[in-house]
Amino acid sequence: MKHTLRALSQRNFRLYFMGQGASLVGTWMQQLALSWLVYRLTGSPFMLGLTNFVGQIPILFLAPFGGVWSDRIDRRRAMLLTQALSLVQAATLTVLAFGGWIEVWHLLCAAAFIGVVNAFDAPLRQSFLLELVGSREQLPNAIALNSLMMHSSRLIGPTLAGLMLALTSEAWCFLINAISYLAVLASLLAMRLAPTAPHKQTHHWLAGLIEALRFAFGFGPTRLLLGLVALMSFVATPYSTLLPVFARDILGGGAHTLGWLVASAGAGAVIGVVFLALRRGTAGLERVIAAAALLSSVGLLFFSRSQSLWLSLLLLPLIGFGTMSVAASVNTLIQLIASDGMRGRLVSLQVTAFLGVMPLGALAFGWLAEHIGAANTVTVGGVLCLLGAVWFALQLKRLGPLLAPHHAAN
Repeated sequence: MKHTLRALSQRNFRLYFMGQGASLVGTWMQQLALSWLVYRLTGSPFMLGLTNFVGQIPILFLAPFGGVWSDRIDRRRAMLLTQALSLVQAATLTVLAFGGWIEVWHLLCAAAFIGVVNAFDAPLRQSFLLELVGSREQLPNAIALNSLMMHSSRLIGPTLAGLMLALTSEAWCFLINAISYLAVLASLLAMRLAPTAPHKQTHHWLAGLIEALRFAFGFGPTRLLLGLVALMSFVATPYSTLLPVFARDILGGGAHTLGWLVASAGAGAVIGVVFLALRRGTAGLERVIAAAALLSSVGLLFFSRSQSLWLSLLLLPLIGFGTMSVAASVNTLIQLIASDGMRGRLVSLQVTAFLGVMPLGALAFGWLAEHIGAANTVTVGGVLCLLGAVWFALQLKRLGPLLAPHHAAN
């Protein structure tokens, strides 16, 4: 256990872990309450998809610029700003909901606003981890624990939100989320960080972004890693958008069935990041990525044909484990490859490849499901994911020697 939680021995990371953990529980509570409120006000599945789309699509276009920004400024001060803006958004929803003034366009604007904030905040949070633990040796464990925190909150937050919605209203979920941001703001203010000289920038911000793009797509390992993450985000993650269809129309259940399916996939993701936290060093991580991508594809293919709730609950953790292991492992390798002066920009490209591509996949596979059915659509995703896993596995012999110096440095 001491080895698994070793990054928490660093005071700054421990503060961040506690503050961000509390905030993420509030974030998931708000996300579930917001979706429920949209559906309650409109009765439209399309509006649910639209709200999700406008909340995520800014990451695709703005996250690379967030990476440029994070390489040029004090990351803690920038995070204080992004978290404060998130608090303002939650507080605004709270006032509108308690006052009975809230309308659907308010919710769409709120989703778009937080999407823009997250496009800058996500690269900041990921590239900030090295400053929190102070050494590259601790970085892989910090990334794994950060992912563990995110997915544990994904299990806790919606459960609490469901209880709150049964007892009260969406406004209380918004209020709890607003209060939760005080925890992460307090943790950031309490940190004692060694003063770091700003990285000298001799070029325009656009030239800095082009420099990162040239490096990312000119260096074989980063090109392969980002390509696999983007592919899996597009073809593997859209299954989660279609889970309501599986719960009601294929498995013959209701809202509680959907809850079990979501929790099952989330449990697999948590197991995945615990597995990564248990690893010593980063050697062989590229082989873990290939195996995890293969596991995801197998899970998708069998889940798409399942008509049994129990079998589906056994298969979904394979998908959650695989997709999250790929995302967290790629994040680790990208940060090991990146120099301090380029870390924020390279991390932002990984964020774009994973979170930015996700709404495009959801939109495309949602359209496909309208024409060939949800089960067949997930099968298509599983086949494409399998092809991607095989393609990546065939590159391992070439990839290993290129990554070896970075493993040795860690």
